[in-house]
Amino acid sequence: MSDNEFPDSHDGEQMTYSMTNSDLRKGGYIVLKGRPCKIVEMSTSRTGKHGHTKVHFVGIDIFTGKKIEDISPSTHVSDVPIIHREEYKFDGTDVDDEYLLLTDMNGNAKNDVPVPEGDLGQVIMDHANSGKSGIVTVVRALGEESCINIKDEEEHELEA
Repeated sequence: MSDNEFPDSHDGEQMTYSMTNSDLRKGGYIVLKGRPCKIVEMSTSRTGKHGHTKVHFVGIDIFTGKKIEDISPSTHVSDVPIIHREEYKFDGTDVDDEYLLLTDMNGNAKNDVPVPEGDLGQVIMDHANSGKSGIVTVVRALGEESCINIKDEEEHELEA
């Protein structure tokens, strides 16, 4: 699979749209080396007497947190990922503690989001082991999805 090919989308939804590099901005999103990234730094440079202006992008992968860099002409077009954020009620984890047991706001079960690694995964496992419920935020882009946050249900009710 090349950098510009993505896994099949859910229900035929569009996964990216195109944007000229010169129109992209810090804080926005871009697909760098096949990964959905938040742009944390960008700079332009002219390469020479007859060269085209280049844009140097530095992005952070929204799923792995890894830094990815790329350089492209400012007049070229890049893919921008369409990012979906949804909140679910956290009901625990599966028997093997590999997947989250979630319920959407319509009462539909969802059990295909893996327990994240690192500190967030530990917080989620603490919630599960203590029997606490909560609200998780799941982000989906380029056919991949991940839990990025959990908060106590009481906090969610206060925000609404």
